[in-house]
Amino acid sequence: MLVVLDTNVVRAGLRSRRGASFALLSELRRGAFEVALSVPLLLEYEDVLLRQSDELGLKPEDIGHVLDFLCSVARRQPIFYLWRPIARDPGDDMVAELAVAAGVDAIVTHNQRDFTGVSSLGLRVMSPQLFLREIGYHP
Repeated sequence: MLVVLDTNVVRAGLRSRRGASFALLSELRRGAFEVALSVPLLLEYEDVLLRQSDELGLKPEDIGHVLDFLCSVARRQPIFYLWRPIARDPGDDMVAELAVAAGVDAIVTHNQRDFTGVSSLGLRVMSPQLFLREIGYHP
């Protein structure tokens, strides 16, 4: 299964080892699914994670390692066509555009309401918990 991980999922997975987002990142490491990644989304991950590094308890080098890992396992996808505006939050348009360009199975996010308009593009939006169930994750 190929998905796009919204920034809030990556951040939540690094913030706590207890939740579905951490389990999702662990399953990604095991190769249970694939992620699509674009340069704009990677830059957003970097910006958010570095700004919140103290809150996450991570050093900038640790964040660099996380980003390197994501780049190493992700399917890199160039974006040639912009679908803006499609999401409720203009900052999420790039996530939707990546999802369309990569032909993903779903966008995984904690803010499902922000992506209500993407269903018109044939995209599914799901929480980390629902996605884990869908890939057959059992803790």
